Order: sequence, then structure tokens, then C-alpha cells
Amino acid sequence: MIVKGRIWLIGGTSESVSIAQQLATNQLPCTVTVTTSTAATLYPQSPLFRVVVGTLDLSGIASLLRTEAIVAVVDASHPYAVVISQGAIALASSHSLPYLRYERPNIVEQQQGVIELNNFHLLLTGDYLSRKRVLLTIGYQNLPLFQNWQKKATLFARILPSVNSLTGALNAGFTPDKIIAFRPPISATLEKALWQQWEISLVVTKASGQAGGEEIKRAVALELGIPLIVITRPQVIYPQQTANIQEVIEFCRQYLSA
Repeated sequence: MIVKGRIWLIGGTSESVSIAQQLATNQLPCTVTVTTSTAATLYPQSPLFRVVVGTLDLSGIASLLRTEAIVAVVDASHPYAVVISQGAIALASSHSLPYLRYERPNIVEQQQGVIELNNFHLLLTGDYLSRKRVLLTIGYQNLPLFQNWQKKATLFARILPSVNSLTGALNAGFTPDKIIAFRPPISATLEKALWQQWEISLVVTKASGQAGGEEIKRAVALELGIPLIVITRPQVIYPQQTANIQEVIEFCRQYLSA
């Protein structure tokens, strides 16, 4: 196969690393964009791979599309990175580039003790948090939403082990004794021990699927009888979407050989 151009892989998730590994195995050239240098270390070391680190604005992405000779876009960003996905869709459309969204499978099951809410506003304006010991596993960017609840509930935050995450948690009013940093995956044993150590009475998470540890949180919540609030994924209309990594590889192969 004669390869022309490169794939732009929007990374930052464990699935994007799996996709990158498959592309490297199949010798398909790819440029990955991630926001942190820590994330960059997770991707394959290959002559066919380039990793671009940093937050790109629209002009920066447009420049990347030109300089990297991008022929197709694979969006494997986090399910809640709506702004990133919408920007990628718009740029792909304006540059007439094929776009494929890899969306990790959602967990669709009814479970006693699990409350699903469409957004944080419903959580913050409802009577869910008052006088509870709440573990928030929602990403540091969302922690400022809970500042007004610091005196009405006992809040704990689990974040990624990064300077940005720690700074964000501290700025949102969390004291060091109420912050813990872990990089997923987290075992059920560790999850359970943490909830028990902090005497958690409510857990708030996002619908991050199996890869994001949602399945384990559901199991631990059921075992311990602790309510779990899941903030459901934002609804985005993608031009093309799959939950199958092999379909992603075939998509890339198709446009690299076109």
C-alpha cells in the first residue's frame, strides 16, 4: 500500500493509546495531539508517529492540518471534551477531511442506588449533597462548581497526579487532607478502601465507561450500599462514530491509501 499523508489522532484517553498502538503495528503514519507531556509518554515510539503537546486554538489546528498533511481525523478525546470534538468536526468539515469519532461504550444498566443526572446544575440545585461526605471523581475542571457547597457538605476530590489538577483542586477550596491523586485504572480493592477510609456517604462521577472506571465504581457502590450519582455524557452529533477500534484502523487505512 502506498501511503499518502497522515492521520490526526486526537488523544488523551486510554483508547487513543490503544488506537495509536494499532496504527503503529500496521505502519500507518499518525500525528497525535495531547495536552500534557505526561500523556505524551504513553504513545508508541515510532518513526511514523509524531506527538504534539499543548492546547491548540483553531488557527494552531489549521496550521497542523497543513504542515502534517492530514488526510483524515480520528477523534478519541474524552467523552466530556465537547469543545474539542465540536472544534475538530468544524475544522474537518471546512477542510473537507473525513472525520471519525471513537466513543467508548456507555454502561447502560439500571442499578439500585445509582442516580443518573444530565448535568451538574441538576446536582447542585437539588437536595443531594447536603450534610453528606461526598467523593468527587469528576475532573479538576469541574471542582469550582462545588465551592458554595464546601460549608454545607464534606467534600473530597480525587484527581489525576498533575500540577494543574492539584492547583485546580486547591483553588476550588479543597484542603490537602481532602485531596487524593491517582492515575487510572484503580482496582475495586483500592476504590473500596478509599471510600471506607474517608467514610464516604455519596460518590459523584461521570459516565466514563469501563475505561474510566465507572463499572468498578458501580460495583463498589452496590457492595457498600453507597449512593452513586452519575453525570451522563453530553449529547453531540458526530458525522461518523464507532466503538470498534478495528473499524478505526480500517478507516485510517482507507484514507491513507486514497
